[in-house]
Amino acid sequence: MSVAKISEIKASSPKSFDEAIKEGVARANKTIENVRSAWVQDMEVLVDEQCNIAEYRVTMKITFVLKD
Repeated sequence: MSVAKISEIKASSPKSFDEAIKEGVARANKTIENVRSAWVQDMEVLVDEQCNIAEYRVTMKITFVLKD
């Protein structure tokens, strides 16, 4: 029987939501073993003074399987 755990993380990118998701999963994989999935819970953008998008941010729940 496998047991999984969920960790919530935030990630950002100046390029896109897709890039923020990829960066978050890659970073989580550096310190968490057996990453199995990521659920994007929330997305937001930061805007600058000219109302241009300055940063894309995502909040994700990373699911990973614990070692026996």
